[in-house]
Amino acid sequence: MLPPWPERSPGPRPVSDRLCLQGVLFVLYTGIPWQQLPLELGFGSGQTRWRRLERWQEAAVFDQLHRILLSELNAAGELDWSRACVDASRVRAKKGGAATGPSPVDRRKTGSKHHLICDGNGTPFQVVTTAANVNDVTQTLTLVDAVPPVAGRVGHPRKRPDALLGDKGYDSEPNRRELCKRGILPVISRRGHPAIHGLAKLRYVVEQTFALLHQFKRLAVRWERRLDLHDAFVSLGGRLIYWRRLKKATT
Repeated sequence: MLPPWPERSPGPRPVSDRLCLQGVLFVLYTGIPWQQLPLELGFGSGQTRWRRLERWQEAAVFDQLHRILLSELNAAGELDWSRACVDASRVRAKKGGAATGPSPVDRRKTGSKHHLICDGNGTPFQVVTTAANVNDVTQTLTLVDAVPPVAGRVGHPRKRPDALLGDKGYDSEPNRRELCKRGILPVISRRGHPAIHGLAKLRYVVEQTFALLHQFKRLAVRWERRLDLHDAFVSLGGRLIYWRRLKKATT
């Protein structure tokens, strides 16, 4: 899926894609700055790595990998389409940039928010990055519509879960109507009323998924000013979660 390099190009021979990917993964796991990437590891300079990551993101490599791994998980019976869960988590944005804003829960320090939708097993379908002061409810339909068609089973690729679970931050009558039009049952607690009994026991998987994503130190704190590079890291972290679950299901 990686875009090939031209056979004849000016300058020195580029570092192999495998070594570049290893360098990107090293930064993702450790959170080390690009300029401090050790040359002794053979991954090349940090500037080479982020330019290669930029190139892969522009070529939609991670989107292709997203669909392939999801279809493999679906074929292995690892996706729970009976429900999907939505939630959001804020992260500090140390250097500012696009999709950042004052965090209302962090003394108005600059931050971003990760909006996540996952299946009933906690497999992340999609992550959307916005400013930290964006309301959760505004991203409900964006997340639902961002779920790609997933093949792997007999019949048409599936795209919609049976139900959508959310806390009171997603309470919205227009969103409920739109979800019903899409054939999705909204199971969302209402403001001013007691929370739906037993909802927290079903929604815990989304918190677990955030914990898995933010174990990558480059995602626990946002360092990229450019949103496309940050989203590339988020995508790569999600694909690693897919890969681990797929390996566990097939061994």
